[in-house]
Amino acid sequence: MNKTELVELVKEKTGLTKKDVKEIIDATTDVITEALIKGEKVSLVGFGTFQTSHRKERVGQNPQTGEKIKIAARDVPKFTPGKSLKDQVK
Repeated sequence: MNKTELVELVKEKTGLTKKDVKEIIDATTDVITEALIKGEKVSLVGFGTFQTSHRKERVGQNPQTGEKIKIAARDVPKFTPGKSLKDQVK
């Protein structure tokens, strides 16, 4: 499912206009992104938790040349599904 399909399904469920639904989805993803940039955790009870995870520096390998390269440490976004979501997807 892509964003356009998501907007259409939410529109059908809520009766809101496509424009309003798109603005709400955009605002929601913006707020979650801003929180993750600040290092905050966003928990939606029953759905899941968005947070950042720190990856340590490591040594990788260039697949074309076989040369060893250093991959810098960085923070990456992570989503952990909640129990309710896991149970429904089973």
